[in-house]
Amino acid sequence: MKQNLLRFVKTYRLAVGGIALAVLAALAVGLWPGFSAPAGALPAGAAGQQMAADPARWGATQRDGSALLADLRTGSVAAVGVTPHALLVTTTGGERYYVVDGRGAFAGLVVQQAQSAATPAFELAMLPQVRVGADTSQAWDRGMELFRALISLLLPILLIGAMFYLMRRDVTSLSKLVEKPTGVSFSSVVGAGEAKSALADVVQFLHQPARFAALGARAPRGILMLGGPGVGKTLLAKAMAGEAGVNFIATNGSEFSSKFYGVGVSKVKQLFATARKNAPCILFIDEIDGLSKRSSGTGAAESEGNRIINQVLVEMDGFADNEGVIVIGATNLADNLDEALLREGRFDRRVNVKLPDVRDRADILRLYAGKLPTMPEADFDQLARMTTGLAPAALAHIVNHAALVAARGDAQRVTMAHLMESVETTRIGELNGGQRALSEGELRRIAVHEAGHAVVASALRSGKVEKVTILPRGGALGVTLVTQEEDKVLYPKSFIEARIQMLLAGRGAELMLLGEASSGAAQDLQEASRLALDMVGRFGLSPEAGLFSLAAVPEAHAGSAVGDAVRQANTLLVALEARCTEVLEAHLPALKALTAELLEQEEVDGDRVEELVHSPLRRAA
Repeated sequence: MKQNLLRFVKTYRLAVGGIALAVLAALAVGLWPGFSAPAGALPAGAAGQQMAADPARWGATQRDGSALLADLRTGSVAAVGVTPHALLVTTTGGERYYVVDGRGAFAGLVVQQAQSAATPAFELAMLPQVRVGADTSQAWDRGMELFRALISLLLPILLIGAMFYLMRRDVTSLSKLVEKPTGVSFSSVVGAGEAKSALADVVQFLHQPARFAALGARAPRGILMLGGPGVGKTLLAKAMAGEAGVNFIATNGSEFSSKFYGVGVSKVKQLFATARKNAPCILFIDEIDGLSKRSSGTGAAESEGNRIINQVLVEMDGFADNEGVIVIGATNLADNLDEALLREGRFDRRVNVKLPDVRDRADILRLYAGKLPTMPEADFDQLARMTTGLAPAALAHIVNHAALVAARGDAQRVTMAHLMESVETTRIGELNGGQRALSEGELRRIAVHEAGHAVVASALRSGKVEKVTILPRGGALGVTLVTQEEDKVLYPKSFIEARIQMLLAGRGAELMLLGEASSGAAQDLQEASRLALDMVGRFGLSPEAGLFSLAAVPEAHAGSAVGDAVRQANTLLVALEARCTEVLEAHLPALKALTAELLEQEEVDGDRVEELVHSPLRRAA
């Protein structure tokens, strides 16, 4: 296909060049529209001799062509002198003027009228050497006319050529995507152990296709990588190519879109032709959901989208079992894919690329931080606990932001404090200076509230308290950072109850030390209510509610069932609030001490919270 395009471009260039030469030749030999003196023209008479001797007398007055035509109709013309760019006119009344005639249109009319009559009504003189009036202006006008004529001829050709050039550029841009093996392998990818294990047999097939063929086995033609943004799907595909030592071709679903109808299909054809030419290889299509689904619409856009998907299906069906091309599609929106892409023989294997666990996060943070001048005391295990649910791309951003924080403070190295600041900024938000707008009473209430969260979390061992602060960040007036030693998949009843008590502890501490609660507990109550309703209606963890799940209730009958679940969840919240109050009363000295330290220091480390809560001297009698 590329050779055909090159032949077309060469032919197109020759055609344009030929047309340009023909135009120039026409201008050179006088074939371009204009006036030339007719054969057998009479020599100039007395009036013509006067015009040749003193053309300035006529050049003093310029009239337009309509005046000349009017004089011709009324028979008022006594003599006309034809020059290369104008007509010199003498009327029967003795008036002299000239008419600009750059293209010779009026000259042809005058000559025809003079020669058609048996007895000429006026004297006609040919004056090829005479220049009259603003000759420069006349030449410019004639030049502009020629230029406009050239543009009118060449512009459509140039526009068509530009369109074909853009179409060719869109198609050929995919040919530059081939990457030779870069040395990136599975060992270069931190974490993603399950995904790497799932892809191991495909790597072996690319290494030894004959061994698989001897057993009658064939490798999957298409692999669909599923995972959220930033989990490393692209890096994993590239590592797979490096592990197998094959070429890597990367593109994305939006690359097949084009402003020109039919170019998308041509792109698909060229992409797969390039993959076959560079086999064995891995063809990686990121954001493959950009192909969308086929539709029954009749518009040009819907029709083009359907044709693109159909061409992808045809190309994948056309792979031979031993051709050595593996197509990998990556998406986080699998529901947006056309069903035909997911059937057997196409993207029939799914590989889930999960978020890194706490150990993998520590290794990833250590990897990125190793590229920076960091202090040796950085606790990557603590940072990993504080970054639960973040993808590798987000972890890389945290390390980079820590370097920016260090540079902002003119530090020579990135310290643990910089990394902690970066984590808190990413998870919660920037420090907004809102404490300056708070009154002394509000600051005390915030300190009591956060101290309540921290004391109950530490006392019930619902997590590790990393830090407590009353410095406003993002939309929060204060923050208690509580992390888990290990990422959890299953949550026992005791853990959820401890979590609810921790959420209620801020409000409980306000009631205990200040005598009344405030609106600051709204978010805590919302989260606690959600957990309590899940315990009652989804998890079967409430003795009063039994084992029935609200998920089994049809939507039309959900009203009464939800009402009962809400009442049972509220009963559970009241019971857990009472238990939370008991914990606060048991650790009242620690609660007061932590509140005082927060008001004094604004931030208290988690180790200090542990010391206050679990010291025998800080417990109520």
